Amino acid sequence: MKSNNKTLIPYFLLFIQPIFMASNLVIARGGTEFIPPISLAFWRWTLCFLILLPFTFLYLKKNFHQFKNELKRLFFLGFLGCGICGAFPFIAGQTTTIVNMGIIYSSSPIFIIAISAIFFKEKLNISQYLGILICLVGVILIIVKANIDLLINLKFTVGDLWMLGASIGWALYTIYLFHWKTKLPLIQRFTLISMFGAISLFPFFILEEAFILQTNYDFNFLLWVLFAALSPSIIAFLLFNFVNNKLGASITGSVLYLYTVYGAVYGFLFFDERLEIYHLFGTIMVFIGIFLVKNNVKKV
Repeated sequence: MKSNNKTLIPYFLLFIQPIFMASNLVIARGGTEFIPPISLAFWRWTLCFLILLPFTFLYLKKNFHQFKNELKRLFFLGFLGCGICGAFPFIAGQTTTIVNMGIIYSSSPIFIIAISAIFFKEKLNISQYLGILICLVGVILIIVKANIDLLINLKFTVGDLWMLGASIGWALYTIYLFHWKTKLPLIQRFTLISMFGAISLFPFFILEEAFILQTNYDFNFLLWVLFAALSPSIIAFLLFNFVNNKLGASITGSVLYLYTVYGAVYGFLFFDERLEIYHLFGTIMVFIGIFLVKNNVKKV
């Protein structure tokens, strides 16, 4: 009985984790009204690292020789998971809606499967290739708001394109997090990923401060950075990494199906956003595409 409970826990967390992960969309829309986007991402991961460090420092110091060869990989994971996926949604939130961000981000499982097929020899059949096409068409439908003139004239909402980049970045993070085996325990590994994420963002933070917009270090700054460091960072990432380790990249990537639902709820509750008909059709196409792609994926 205890064994069954342990088996079910990762599947239970699969549905809980997106609640915290999708709160990142609230920060992307609300927090960027008070804090420049790259500054918000940089301080989020810096604070996340500082919160985790006291709990992991002794282990990291004592066992450095065991994982020092992993540092390049950890930097790459930090760049993807905290740099690209940390900054891009915050930049996107300035010019697009939570609903759009949630739906576009939910396409990430398609990129997970496609990249896995290319680099890790996961074989796809005809229906799965069709699923990729349907999903991408659904995402494009949302990006152009079902207006073919926007596609012809290439007049996209910039935020939607930033969110598409974040979706691809998250797919890469998920895949390499699973395939790159480590000697580090979960929290210690995440501590270093957070540190490298902050380091990768630092040059862009300096450029933003110098040439675009300076950060105002007030109560709003403290509130949003603390919320960003806890909910979609420490809680969401640790849950995601735990489930990813137990269930694998393809299954764990499916949590992004719920990103659309949670994103729409957050948008309705906090920002008075509404669903348009193109959101509905785009979401249906994304879900159909994901269903077809995830059906019967096999290793060569």
